[in-house]
Amino acid sequence: MNKTAQAGQAPAAEGRHTGDPRTDVATALHHLSTLVQGIYTRVSERHDLTPVQARLLCVLLDGPRGMAELAQCFGVEKAALTGLMNRAERRGLAQRSAVPGDRRALQVTLTDAGHQAATAFHAEVSAELNRLVSPLPPDVRESFGDTMAEIIAACRASGCADHR
Repeated sequence: MNKTAQAGQAPAAEGRHTGDPRTDVATALHHLSTLVQGIYTRVSERHDLTPVQARLLCVLLDGPRGMAELAQCFGVEKAALTGLMNRAERRGLAQRSAVPGDRRALQVTLTDAGHQAATAFHAEVSAELNRLVSPLPPDVRESFGDTMAEIIAACRASGCADHR
């Protein structure tokens, strides 16, 4: 087993920088994304949710959303979102209702049980993510937060990526 595999890192692609991941922003972002996704998945499982169900509940914590808006947020067609919603409704986590003034449109809201599940999940995943950055000194954490906010704002402005 090579040193990269022993360290739990993906092997470097040929022609790509193979040094410390801190010197290669793309590699570091990839590793950070993997860590965050792992936390999200583990916490989802502890709450008896799939990661996509947890994401749906967290999106709905901000208030009701239309099916079309949710489909866009998840990067799927409205028809594909139907299965996710069917499962969420069967579990009593969310409900669909007609949009006043538009018979064809549906909005999705959390039920009381869904709100409780979303709040509990969000609190636990936030605590885990805060632990991830806790070794950083406060000023570095603040700078890191500012940098992430700049990246997110730039993506929102340009429409380059989903930002939820």
